[in-house]
Amino acid sequence: MNDGVKYDEYSYNTSEEGRGWNSRNQSTNGRFSQGYRRVGSENENSFIDSNGLAQCEDRARQQTYHQTYQDTHQLTKSSWTEKKQESSAWSEKQESNDVEARAGCGQSWQNEFQKLAEEIAIRHYSAKTLKSYRHYVSKFQTFTRSKNPQALTTEDVKEFLTHLAVERKIAASTQNLAFNSLLFFYRHVLGKEFGKIDGVVRAKRRPYIPVVLSREEVDAVLGHLEPPFDLVVKMLYGCGLRLFECLNLRIQCLNFDVEMVTVHDGKGQKDRTVPLPKALKDELQDHVLALKEIHRRDQAKGYRGVFLMNALEKKYSNAARDFIWQWLFPARQLTRQRDSGEMKRYHLHSSHVQKALRKAVDDAGICKRATTHTFRHSYASHLLQNNFNIRTIQELLGHSDVRTTMIYTHTVKKTLRLEAASPLDL
Repeated sequence: MNDGVKYDEYSYNTSEEGRGWNSRNQSTNGRFSQGYRRVGSENENSFIDSNGLAQCEDRARQQTYHQTYQDTHQLTKSSWTEKKQESSAWSEKQESNDVEARAGCGQSWQNEFQKLAEEIAIRHYSAKTLKSYRHYVSKFQTFTRSKNPQALTTEDVKEFLTHLAVERKIAASTQNLAFNSLLFFYRHVLGKEFGKIDGVVRAKRRPYIPVVLSREEVDAVLGHLEPPFDLVVKMLYGCGLRLFECLNLRIQCLNFDVEMVTVHDGKGQKDRTVPLPKALKDELQDHVLALKEIHRRDQAKGYRGVFLMNALEKKYSNAARDFIWQWLFPARQLTRQRDSGEMKRYHLHSSHVQKALRKAVDDAGICKRATTHTFRHSYASHLLQNNFNIRTIQELLGHSDVRTTMIYTHTVKKTLRLEAASPLDL
């Protein structure tokens, strides 16, 4: 019996060991280039074209490929989703850590600044004190990244002061101002005690010798000043006044009969009296007469007088138009009051005096760093040079501690004999 059925060059093996099609012209890739093949068992008579079989095999491979691609894509998509979820979880964790690290940063300090202004006003501190305190509290807010004020600690102050001293290299007096600003802010605004500030790198304060002009240099500067700036500088040197004390003088502060000048609300809200220079008596009297004419013209135009401190204008409604309350050194132009819109006269601005003085010092050819406060230093030094008692000079300057006045002992020539001797030999 034939073990295989032959159809031309193709045969079908019916044996149990190798049932299937055999071909003498089979290609290396297992496909037939031509003819027919029998599909099925030996009893089946169905045939299919070899090209159609190749298409079936291609479709099968494509289905297998697509299935593999879908499985791979599904696996890749699943892995990508898992990675995305992990990345999202990591981002949330990182954001959470950042939030915890910021510890309430970005808070508004508007209420704290408002309370700071109120605490300054309650104690009747000057506007310059409020300006300085606000400045350094604002810098402290920036340094702490607007941290929640209730979460501020002493460590924040330590880091800020160390930053000012080490990195910013500010002067010791400036660092002390920043320290006092934060001390006031903690105690009276936040209601916290400062505690001990240990381990803070502080700028070491060095002794400062003030600049002093000789009498010839003072006269040279006065010769290059024009009115009314020359009279202002004469009062600074002749009475030992601070600039703001001089500009805040009013007509009633001058007492020509006893030749005294009364300084109200000086540094530390203290009042004091100083002798009126006899050399300025006539010049000041002529200046007061000129002020009467200015006051008369202001009243004729319906101006509301001058600015008064605190609530004096409410207590004395006509005081702003009284001549005794007029400024000794009034401004040339009027100023509009912010709340009422009324036109009033303010005193001469400090920047105008400083600018005129700088020009006069340059014109006089003086090679010293002379400012308006230099004439106050010169006043104390020249009195000490003429053998006035240090305690008397302390009272005239308005110093609370004599150690502050003692600095002028370094500005005058020493006339003491240093070698040891017996009074019997003198």
